Amino acid sequence: MFRGVGTAIVTPFKAGEIDFKSYDRLVKFQINNGVSAIFVLGTTGESPTVELDESAKLIDRTVELCHDRAEVIAGAGTNSTKKALELVKHAEMHGANGVLVVTPYYNKPTQKGLYEHYKYISERTSLNIVIYNVPGRTGVNILPETVYKIASDCKNVRGLKEANADINQVDMDMLALRSINDFRIYSGNDDSAFHLLCSGGDGVVSVASNVIPKEMSEMCKFVFDGEVEKAREIHLRFFNFFKALFVESNPIPVKAALEIKGFIKNELRLPLVTASDKTIETLKDAMKRSGIADSEVA
Repeated sequence: MFRGVGTAIVTPFKAGEIDFKSYDRLVKFQINNGVSAIFVLGTTGESPTVELDESAKLIDRTVELCHDRAEVIAGAGTNSTKKALELVKHAEMHGANGVLVVTPYYNKPTQKGLYEHYKYISERTSLNIVIYNVPGRTGVNILPETVYKIASDCKNVRGLKEANADINQVDMDMLALRSINDFRIYSGNDDSAFHLLCSGGDGVVSVASNVIPKEMSEMCKFVFDGEVEKAREIHLRFFNFFKALFVESNPIPVKAALEIKGFIKNELRLPLVTASDKTIETLKDAMKRSGIADSEVA
């Protein structure tokens, strides 16, 4: 599994259809600026409203564009274990290197249920699996000891995307999982990525890198190279931008930011709608203060 930045890529739309021209441009921008992986069909990619035939085209296109220069991780999680496996097999068939499998939402399984969910999927695919813990969206928190048991028993469960707002859980993850060889722990939040990296983490699955892939990649590299002060400078420079990206539900703000930079049309699929005027002003202010508005992104 990769170390560094994995971009949680948006899915651009135009007149209701996927805008593959803009998508190609955006993925190339990521790869050319040092990201190590593209996470397609995640929350940021509006996966709940992307049809199966569209997802096949997106995975195929991403694999083609990456040309072994970056890993392709496909979102393949839902709250039915059987349906989640179908999505995993779909990603496998279309050439993804791995899958991001979110903890089942709404039905709120117990820790034993979470273990059995991932074990069932793991036994039926050869793909690398990244567990995605995001309690704020799912209503369930997978505990570090549960992740440890899953990773110990399921050799192709190779990573954790930790988006729990409780920073203590990151330290608990490190304590529980550091003994498992080659298991990767990624931040699921841009604003806490620096802290997770300094705690021994392996990278970030980033929303901000849609706009600033070079800078996010540099922040990771600086920590890996022991140049923490330089990494901290990047973290603090973009901190207000990180926060602005979540003043409304993701990916509403990042799509607005990408339109500001001229990458995509600011279009989402219902039930998501475009950012409010207030959010756009907040984004523009944060981007200007971070120096993004004056930088060349294309």
